Amino acid sequence: MASAAPIVETTLADLKLVRRGKVRDVYAVDKDRLLIVATDRISAFDSVSPTPIARKGEVLTALSRFWFARLGHIVPNHLITTNIDEMPDAIRGHAGELRGRSMLVRRTEVFPVECVVRGYLSGSGWKDYLRTGQVCGHQLPANLRDSEQLAAPIFTPATKAETGHDENISEQQMASIVGGEVTDFLRDVSLRLYQEASEYARSRGIIVADTKFEFGQDREGRIILIDEVLTPDSSRFWPVESYEVGKSQASFDKQFVRDYLERINWDKQPPAPTLPPEVAAATTARYLDAYELLVGESL
Repeated sequence: MASAAPIVETTLADLKLVRRGKVRDVYAVDKDRLLIVATDRISAFDSVSPTPIARKGEVLTALSRFWFARLGHIVPNHLITTNIDEMPDAIRGHAGELRGRSMLVRRTEVFPVECVVRGYLSGSGWKDYLRTGQVCGHQLPANLRDSEQLAAPIFTPATKAETGHDENISEQQMASIVGGEVTDFLRDVSLRLYQEASEYARSRGIIVADTKFEFGQDREGRIILIDEVLTPDSSRFWPVESYEVGKSQASFDKQFVRDYLERINWDKQPPAPTLPPEVAAATTARYLDAYELLVGESL
């Protein structure tokens, strides 16, 4: 059963809170496992909105589960289960709050970089290109337009920031953080994940303009895919039918919220303003539409 009211924050007395991120509450289950709870918080321009987006956490969890299963042949991942009834007693005791928005996962040593792949020129990549003609060290052809598809997807890593802005970096800078061998592996796997996922998504009516992956190393030393995967929070999803190069695109992601905040001329300094009910409801609808298109069933 879907959560009736939006979940803004969780407090689970039986579990130790490890981190409260912009969207997720992460709890320690034991030395080998974590519980990741996707709330209905939404962040835009690095500030968490005081207005929750109903069912958002359910979409993030269900879509991540879908993609982990679909892409598991490329790289292993941290997911153990999203079924609350298969989780330990300490979690099942909060089933009403957690059902549909929780992942029991393996603990990893997280690499402190975001592995971003761009197939189209948009967002911070577009801004960097306008300023320098490059994105994260990739020299791109002259006279590209907003939202234009690139000749081939490019790997454009970024530093991770729990608060404040992530910063685009080059592969060389990434190698200085995690090492050259790990950088090569993460780049190649990220490009494979993007290629396969974007081809599938396009067949379902969605362009994946860009997306970010995160990885960690488990106790056996394996590099595995972690966090969320190819959700409207971690990706730009555009409708194939309305795509038109040279302008910003309609989207299934939180760009709708960003556009509203731009329209009201918010100065992008915390705290973020509240969202009108119609903007929140329309954002929920977009997230649910993305799930339905990609998975082929309603949530």
